Amino acid sequence: MGNQDNFKEFDFEGEENLRAIAEADKFNEWMYQQVVPHCKGKILEIGSGIGNISYFFDRDGMDIDLSDIREQYRSYLKKSFEKQAVLDMDIVAVSFEEIHGDKLGAYDAVFALNVVEHIKEDKLAIENMIKLLKPGGKIIILVPAYQWLYNGFDVALEHFKRYTKSRLLGIFPTTGAKLIRSWYFNFAGIFGWFLVGSVLKKKLIPESNMKLYNRLTPIFKIADKVVLNKMGLSVIAVYQKD
Repeated sequence: MGNQDNFKEFDFEGEENLRAIAEADKFNEWMYQQVVPHCKGKILEIGSGIGNISYFFDRDGMDIDLSDIREQYRSYLKKSFEKQAVLDMDIVAVSFEEIHGDKLGAYDAVFALNVVEHIKEDKLAIENMIKLLKPGGKIIILVPAYQWLYNGFDVALEHFKRYTKSRLLGIFPTTGAKLIRSWYFNFAGIFGWFLVGSVLKKKLIPESNMKLYNRLTPIFKIADKVVLNKMGLSVIAVYQKD
């Protein structure tokens, strides 16, 4: 993500990792379950990728538009989700309001999962997403947690940074939207990310690792409850537009 002048048109590492994650249907549904309670009415997903989370919205008959900055992913989404609109959207584009004037104030919910960390101008991205919401609409953001976990995975995936809860809340505007909830997600993932990315120095997520992680997802759900969502590989925030 980010300004169209500052990214690779074809995302080899990103697609390989997304395809590995696609094998983890139980994990992806767990992530979906974090988001969907806040999604009603007309929904927009920013940075849909190959549709790992989009699939569940489609399965459950939700009214959702998909989007991505890369033609590589938009082409895939159009083939996989024929009933959904697939938008070419750079959330930090110059003249964003002019380009997407018909979408301003159009959505009841906008969400971006593992997207904002790719964007240098993260505050601008949040501001523009809020512009897409109707009054009372919700924005849901999930980003990777803890800068000390930054490793080769993050470099390969073109992450600018990782976030704490306070750092994530700090990129939201102080007026125009109110915090509904914030929490950490996927406590067990911290250990896998550190081992494979920091110790073993991998740059791609091994598909075999994701399949194992997928089988263990029911246990990892319990781990999140045990730690009361006070720590996790990701951090999530939900805001509501005034």
